[in-house]
Amino acid sequence: MNLLAIRAIYRFEMARWWRTFWQSIVSPVLSTSLYFVVFGGAIGSRMEDIGGVSYGAFIVPGLIMMTMITQAIAVGSFGIYFPKFVGTIYELLSAPVSAMELVVGYVGAAATKAVALGLLILATAALFVPIEIAHPFVMAVFLVLTAVTFSLFGFIIGIWADNFERLQLIPMLIVMPLVFLGGAFYSIDMLPPFWQAVSHFNPVLYLVSGFRWSFYGQADVAVGISLVAISAFLAACLVAIWAIFRTGWRIKK
Repeated sequence: MNLLAIRAIYRFEMARWWRTFWQSIVSPVLSTSLYFVVFGGAIGSRMEDIGGVSYGAFIVPGLIMMTMITQAIAVGSFGIYFPKFVGTIYELLSAPVSAMELVVGYVGAAATKAVALGLLILATAALFVPIEIAHPFVMAVFLVLTAVTFSLFGFIIGIWADNFERLQLIPMLIVMPLVFLGGAFYSIDMLPPFWQAVSHFNPVLYLVSGFRWSFYGQADVAVGISLVAISAFLAACLVAIWAIFRTGWRIKK
């Protein structure tokens, strides 16, 4: 494996993150802090506890997942789309760098950024509400799995997109609605039976539910099922990327 190539791509992407410090780091942390102020403070103080957990603390895992998913997709997609846009993708493809090394470099950087943001959001949340982490190892597993999986998904979107509008199409029209309907702000037990059944078709529900279990030991879906669901999505993304590089779809013209 060409570790020097992976390191070069990884460092280039991480440097780009630091160059856009206010947009990439400050903005998502500030936006999520406002969620804590509005939903955790203003609205949450008037709501009953959910399963013995205050509403402000209950939404913390959901907000962390929401930020990680959106940022992993955004960073993962832009990282590979930009070389396509400016034409430098052909230099990468003609260099002695394998597809796997390319993916590890780009996706590794995107996943690192997503995990770092997730931890920053967690530290910020601790300033507003008392945080309990009942199962820290499981929490770390969900953090890493979510960051890697959705960075891979973003990488696929970046290859598929042929303009900046398409780059935002799937995250805005599909991913964000799924995140909001995935139990980030509520338990699906609060929904009517019909919508509870519909919610089980939302993959984000399994992420939020499993991640919340690692905090408070309670979940809408068994944690084992959540791990299987995110692992299956990870495997599907890996297969899709393997097929993309094998066929040259959207990469080689």
